[in-house]
Amino acid sequence: MKRFSFITIALIFLILAGQTVLAAARSWQLDKAHSNFYFRIGHIFSMVGGNFNDFSGEMKFDPENLAESRFFFEIKTDSVNTNIAKRDKHLQSGDFFDAGKFPVMTFKSVKITDIGNNVYEVLGKLTVKGVAYDLALPLTLAGVKDHPAVKDKEVIGFNGLFTLDRLVYKIGTGKFVEMGVVGKDVEVFVTLEALSDK
Repeated sequence: MKRFSFITIALIFLILAGQTVLAAARSWQLDKAHSNFYFRIGHIFSMVGGNFNDFSGEMKFDPENLAESRFFFEIKTDSVNTNIAKRDKHLQSGDFFDAGKFPVMTFKSVKITDIGNNVYEVLGKLTVKGVAYDLALPLTLAGVKDHPAVKDKEVIGFNGLFTLDRLVYKIGTGKFVEMGVVGKDVEVFVTLEALSDK
């Protein structure tokens, strides 16, 4: 009886240990030098592009364990950069991001789904100017391989392109749309590289 109990306990321990291993998705450290959040928007007849210089992120990703995979990003709104200082100051103002009052935007995933062809739909909450909105972020897995320049590291890459209506997120009131100066639809391009120990 004692022998049976010992074997039973040992089996339960091994099962639980296996479940613990399966529950942990792989952690990846964002390579900020080779990642960014780019945008492009219409201005009368032209397209104006920019990005954000100050951001951070946390990534846990395993294509075999999407339930425990996570993406989290924080973007400093006063780091908006279009290479024109006067325009950047305007974007930081209350007319757009209101960076003084709302210094960060965040995205936190809640569910990741493999929709085929290396594309993952990352459902999450995008918080802009203190309000959280549902957002589906499409990320294409570019690949995973040994890092060619960093010893004992692997690198993973993702790219995602989608369009947002800035007025939905209260980034502007619409007056510049009515004037025909600045459009409302923003093309967003997310490109990510992240590293992990082999």
